[in-house]
Amino acid sequence: MNRQIVHMDLDAFYVSCTLLKMPELVGKPVIIGGTSNRGVVTSASYEARKYGVHSAMPTRYAKQLCPDAIILQGDFDMFTYYSNMVNEIIAEKAPILERASIDEFYMDVSGMDKFYGCHQFTSELIVRVQKESGLPMSFGLSVNKTVAKMCTNYSKPNGSLRIDQKEVQPFLDPQSIRKIPYLGDVTFKLLRRISIKIIQTLRQLPIDSMEELLGKNGISIWKKANGIDKTPVIPFSDRKSISTERTFDKDTQNIAELKSLLVAMVEKVSYQLRESHLLCSTITVRIRYSNRDTETKQAKVSFTSNDDILISKAHELFDKLYNRRILIRLIGVKLTNFVYGSHQIDLFGDTAKMINLYQAMDKMKRRFDDPKLIRRAVGLSAHESTQTKGK
Repeated sequence: MNRQIVHMDLDAFYVSCTLLKMPELVGKPVIIGGTSNRGVVTSASYEARKYGVHSAMPTRYAKQLCPDAIILQGDFDMFTYYSNMVNEIIAEKAPILERASIDEFYMDVSGMDKFYGCHQFTSELIVRVQKESGLPMSFGLSVNKTVAKMCTNYSKPNGSLRIDQKEVQPFLDPQSIRKIPYLGDVTFKLLRRISIKIIQTLRQLPIDSMEELLGKNGISIWKKANGIDKTPVIPFSDRKSISTERTFDKDTQNIAELKSLLVAMVEKVSYQLRESHLLCSTITVRIRYSNRDTETKQAKVSFTSNDDILISKAHELFDKLYNRRILIRLIGVKLTNFVYGSHQIDLFGDTAKMINLYQAMDKMKRRFDDPKLIRRAVGLSAHESTQTKGK
């Protein structure tokens, strides 16, 4: 039986949510993101995109391209509310649903054509989403996740596209390699330097050459270019927390060592956060004294997966927490209150340079399957003995 996979994406989600709250801005160039000159664009309305504005672009450059743009800070509580609403609407009807991000969803509707057309079923579901949430949504329907996502991107805004198996390669071949999902800037530039511009050229390369050039990621990209993607649709389940802790062999009162360990802990759990495509809004620090008394403090943060923000907050909590000046037996860090999102879209106050740095570091860790490959020097000695938990 041929697989039938649907990818659904809420169009310009952050902007669309904001326009529900501020309808007077409909039809105007709207940018959601950092409002300072050091900030970055999180999302742009289609009116702003006409000027060349796109996500992850420095705000100051977006202003130059579109001087009349209205720049607003993102409201993640509102975004989460609407994301949950849409998820509930789709989940009520979907046979198998995966919540891929705060604004993206996959459905496996394989076999449904025998009883009810896959495209008709999805179209009616999208109409319901738009009616009940007020948000525009596009979808793609094809034989796997990769092609379905590319169909969605091709059909935006507020459209749909179905590509059957026999149409997959003719659909993919003429497109820019930039259109391949999750092909990053560094890989794109590398392939362009060797004159690979379209998918057809890429897929005709020997797979061994792609592996030699890009490692495991090269094999994945080659398969996508050839329309191969066996990744299943995985039903969404909420992860409640990510935590790590360290019990000392010998109780300690060494503040420098404890703060160094906190750095290593936060680096570890925030990397896991980004790999799970999650952002957190609460961080908790816990210590247990030598007499086994245990104390915790927590703090709210703007939704983030940024090491720097979380490390700073962890140190702040530790300074408030550790006031008894007796030996410590255990220290731990926990991240909670998650929403789906990527590192790129949560750094409203960060620079594009910082975003690129995090993405490059994570890519190296992922490529060599080693989260400890790149880390802060201050936490080097502490990394080896932290244990991560999630639930």
